[in-house]
Amino acid sequence: MTKFPSQDIIVQATLNGIVSAAKNFLFWTNGRLSLSNGPEKIITIQVANSIATLHNSPEIFIDATVADILRCSLKQRDKYSEFMKKSNLKQGTFSITLDERFEHENDDDSISRVIVSIFNGVINAKLEYSNEIERICKMLDRTHFSESSLDYGIFAFYADVSSNARKKLDKRVVEIVRSFDVVVSKFPTLKSKFVDSEIVNEKDGSQWCVGCYVIEPN
Repeated sequence: MTKFPSQDIIVQATLNGIVSAAKNFLFWTNGRLSLSNGPEKIITIQVANSIATLHNSPEIFIDATVADILRCSLKQRDKYSEFMKKSNLKQGTFSITLDERFEHENDDDSISRVIVSIFNGVINAKLEYSNEIERICKMLDRTHFSESSLDYGIFAFYADVSSNARKKLDKRVVEIVRSFDVVVSKFPTLKSKFVDSEIVNEKDGSQWCVGCYVIEPN
């Protein structure tokens, strides 16, 4: 089993991946369209590629289901259905799941460590985003840390505004993060932090930035 990269390294690789997606999409469209005009999958692929280049890169899965992630993270693997019911978790997927990298003996020995949700064009606090933060919290929430191998979850996003925007990104991001904090505060076992890039001011007056809202057990 290889040494799993630290949280700081994974978060930075995620930020780098979104920045690469922004620059590449602009190049692919000959400078006509910003990343917010593209699908979220573009960001997911670029982030996965960024993490894949790390030393001791973890195993990377795209669109893994809630049930599969729980099955590969709970100490009692056969209790995933019970966990979902207790936590009111519905079946769905996460953009990226990071697992321990080792030589597997069977199809049921994977160990999930990190879940990542990726969103494009996040410029306002929305119920959709708060609901996703809550879903990540439910995946991580437990009485004892040893009950699950999940170390943390990331809500990663790209945001941009045009030169005509009355409210600039610095104020928008603060409001978005504040709305996330409200959700996490409902889970006493969890804590959070926000890591972002500097806001980029383009010559045409538009702005863009990338961010990672990290949630983890206390």
